Amino acid sequence: MPDITLAGARRDVSRFGPSNVLTFMDRDLELQLVSRLRTRDDEAFEAVHEAFNARLYNFLARLSNSRDVAEDLLEETWLRLVSHAPRLRPDTRLGPWLFTVARNLYLSYRRSRLIEDAGSVEAAGLWSIAAHPPSPLDMAEASEAERRVGAALASLPAIYREALLLVAFEGLRPSEAAAICGVTPEAMRQRLSRARNLIDSRLTVDRPPILQSLKEVIT
Repeated sequence: MPDITLAGARRDVSRFGPSNVLTFMDRDLELQLVSRLRTRDDEAFEAVHEAFNARLYNFLARLSNSRDVAEDLLEETWLRLVSHAPRLRPDTRLGPWLFTVARNLYLSYRRSRLIEDAGSVEAAGLWSIAAHPPSPLDMAEASEAERRVGAALASLPAIYREALLLVAFEGLRPSEAAAICGVTPEAMRQRLSRARNLIDSRLTVDRPPILQSLKEVIT
């Protein structure tokens, strides 16, 4: 049986990036996982879940500005993978596939409830979330800069927020983010540029270093 551990994957431990989550998966490993998912291999599901669960949760929580919504949509995302696994294309890219499903579920959720896109009090605390609510220690360690950037991100319209989340935080290529969002690469570049300008305008005083990091990622 091929080795499907995450030994071939690189982890980014940047404090302000997608901290301690998988940001790159070896393509051969990914193809092995897809092949085994197509046969409903339980260990392959577990490996994919380990690699992407925290990332998907963070994406959905920051996109929806709600942990509760993120938990519900995350569960449905994994159910979709289970049901669709035998029909995956052999060359499927797992990250883009999962983020596309998660995003589409969020859009369906918004449409079904006629939800307006707006920030919330909870949203300001979603900057440093992991796959579970933060502990008191986590909250104490969260810096004022992180909270301000998190609030600025939460205040962006959804189309710009998702662009930043996919490219700046999840490390996807702009072309992959464009496919996930169903737009052209040029449209995604325009969204990223607009998102960068919007978040910059919301942090006009004492801009934290993370803002420059975001600019470098999406430029």
